[in-house]
Amino acid sequence: MDAFEDDFDGPELNTAVWFPYYLPHWSSRATTAAQYEIGDTRLRLTIPPEQGLWCGDDHKPPLRVSGIQSGNSSGPIGGTVGQQPFREGLVVREEQEPFWGWTPQYGHIELRASADISPRSMVSLWMVGLEDEPERCGEICVMEVFGRDIRPGESAAVGMGMKQLRDPSLPHDFEFVRLPIDIGEFHSYSVRWSPGLAEFAVDGEVLRRCPSPPEYPLQLMLAVFDFPEWSRGNDEDLVPAFVVDHVRGSD
Repeated sequence: MDAFEDDFDGPELNTAVWFPYYLPHWSSRATTAAQYEIGDTRLRLTIPPEQGLWCGDDHKPPLRVSGIQSGNSSGPIGGTVGQQPFREGLVVREEQEPFWGWTPQYGHIELRASADISPRSMVSLWMVGLEDEPERCGEICVMEVFGRDIRPGESAAVGMGMKQLRDPSLPHDFEFVRLPIDIGEFHSYSVRWSPGLAEFAVDGEVLRRCPSPPEYPLQLMLAVFDFPEWSRGNDEDLVPAFVVDHVRGSD
């Protein structure tokens, strides 16, 4: 794998690498645009109170999302060819031209980030197949944290591993590991992905080893999510945020 590094030290998002919409083929670019800013050499993804639902007339449970991804494509409008369908029979509403920014196959991938989320929100970095063939859709989840799984001042449950999705050759091997960390502080989350093995680490400590990972290129997906139905009241004005210091890749 060619070395990759984005420290977000430029004035704008590098759109040769990142596509600032979340699976827009199931909706549109206009309604799935990421809310973000770049400053102090960091990317800050947020969901402001006025942001609408993602696929609000279809997706259950209702969610809001602000994310970027390093690849994207779909088939024509009205067809069923599109990345990461969330139900059977879903059809493309806005056709997407193929976009391949950074789509590694093997290597060490690292995220350094912090998050400010409530019990109704979550953050994640995951990697998925390009779906150039339908079964090449498996997922390596580098990190996934739900606000409801945080014990303030004590620990957080960090999800990591592999998700089969619609790839029959990929084992489902995913779990949450409770760690004595504050995700409001910056931590590194990484995977060392090689033929036959994926090793997951937080702050350099290997915590999980999963055999038989995907053998095809993957794109990165980086996002913050909010689930309004999980509201505990008086939290409508909260702004969940995912602050990314860097994303790096190396052999």
